[in-house]
Amino acid sequence: MGRAKWIVGFLGWVAYGPIGALIGFALGAVVDATVDIGKRLPGGDGGTGSASGWSSTTRSFQGREGQRNSFLISLLVLSSAVIKADGRVRQEELDHVKSFIRRNFGEAAVSEAMRMLEGLNRQQVDIYSVGSQIASNMNYSQRLQLFHYLTQIAAADKDFARSEKDVLEAISSAIRLTSSDAASVIAMYYKSTDSAYAVLEIPVSATDDEVKAAYRRMAMKNHPDKVATLGPDVQRAAAEKFRKVQEAYETIKKQRGMA
Repeated sequence: MGRAKWIVGFLGWVAYGPIGALIGFALGAVVDATVDIGKRLPGGDGGTGSASGWSSTTRSFQGREGQRNSFLISLLVLSSAVIKADGRVRQEELDHVKSFIRRNFGEAAVSEAMRMLEGLNRQQVDIYSVGSQIASNMNYSQRLQLFHYLTQIAAADKDFARSEKDVLEAISSAIRLTSSDAASVIAMYYKSTDSAYAVLEIPVSATDDEVKAAYRRMAMKNHPDKVATLGPDVQRAAAEKFRKVQEAYETIKKQRGMA
């Protein structure tokens, strides 16, 4: 049952691209399982690949549940790239991913998802081909939230390495985030003297009025409602990102003595 749920989760837009290939390798006998599932789906043809069978399968995963599953699969694949960036697989980072799975999909999903991640960690993830598939099928707010999760993974062991930052910057480019948005999210965890300004996507030389305008713009961009279709737990994680924007604004206000 566990395997069926996750395979169904990526049968939509990920099935035939680079993500599908990576997950298929991680799962092992994925083809046989998808054939069996295909018989039970609306319009399923027993896995023969007819247009009517696969098109109806794809349509059935374009709604809220499909978006959540696609978000999960994307997270697992790109998490592998981040976790391996510093040449070590840290338990704290694995635990962070496990916690996300448990909160969003339940305890029963944890073992299968972590088995997928273990398989992915034995492979080389082509960030750019995977990122291109994600960018073509996931809206910008969801990609931004996905990137926030990946950045949290890099920071989970309290040792945010430069190599992890480099991989995150490559991922941000691959999933087509703006460089300023990527820098903003990274600055929430990779601290430097001007991190608060980077979070708000403004230079240190910005005027007080520019700081206030930047805060309003970033608060709107990072509002939790932007990822409502991914479920309440992802919304709560988005709320954390929203709080990071607020904290950056309060830091700058305090430094400058702004009202």
